[in-house]
Amino acid sequence: MTDLQLGLLVIGAVAVAAVLIYNRWQERGARREAERAFGSGHADVLLPERREPTLEPRRPPLQPGGAAPAEGVDYVIELTLPRPAALQEAWAPIEQRFARRVLLVVDQPRVQAGLQMVSRAGVVSDAELIEFRSMVETMAAQLCAAVHAPEMRQALEAARELDRICADTDIQVALHVVGIGFTPADFAGQAFQAQPRADGVTLTLDVARTPQPARGYEAMAQAGRTLAQARGGRLVDDAGRELDERALATIGTQLDAVRQRLAGCGIEPGSALALRVFS
Repeated sequence: MTDLQLGLLVIGAVAVAAVLIYNRWQERGARREAERAFGSGHADVLLPERREPTLEPRRPPLQPGGAAPAEGVDYVIELTLPRPAALQEAWAPIEQRFARRVLLVVDQPRVQAGLQMVSRAGVVSDAELIEFRSMVETMAAQLCAAVHAPEMRQALEAARELDRICADTDIQVALHVVGIGFTPADFAGQAFQAQPRADGVTLTLDVARTPQPARGYEAMAQAGRTLAQARGGRLVDDAGRELDERALATIGTQLDAVRQRLAGCGIEPGSALALRVFS
């Protein structure tokens, strides 16, 4: 090998190394920037003090939900399998790592692997999203599958915006029937929940998880009025203020606005998607 050929090889090796180092530097910089831009910090926003009859956001503990990929809610990576493969076995470590937050939709040879980005816990961190994508890409390599993954930054930005809307519309309405003593009341089969209290009963409606929330609220308000009248009690809010027809109607109007805002995001209250997002 001549000196000229050796020199060209050295220059080529240095150029390749420089490109690799530059790409790694860019990737690390992008991850640090994503951490600053997308780090979750909703603790104070998600659990504010509720004041009736004004509707306030509230996020209860996590509950299981359904499964179906949805734009804005899920980060979906598409794979194309060249031949039938042991997909479930390859998917198992991802499911074990992320539990119910991941979903797999198979329509051979097309496969969708999704990570739910938005729930009552907030938005997934950029580190979790990077880990999910890496694990799916590793799975794809094992299965010799072609893979297409959307841009993570745009997906996280959309998820953050959806999360803000969900936080504003995550409403739980509470009506209290007081002055009737600790006497059980039967509300089985209703869209709302009933919880005994020392001087009566508290009726609650989880708006986002309730199909046709206006109808459910109307039934709850009527049940509260009927119970209060039958037992000589009062229907009040959290602060103990008595709720007349005007106050009850105001709450109903607010609920309709909440439903419309959620529906505008493609999330109909009480639907399978709503049960996933508000879980």
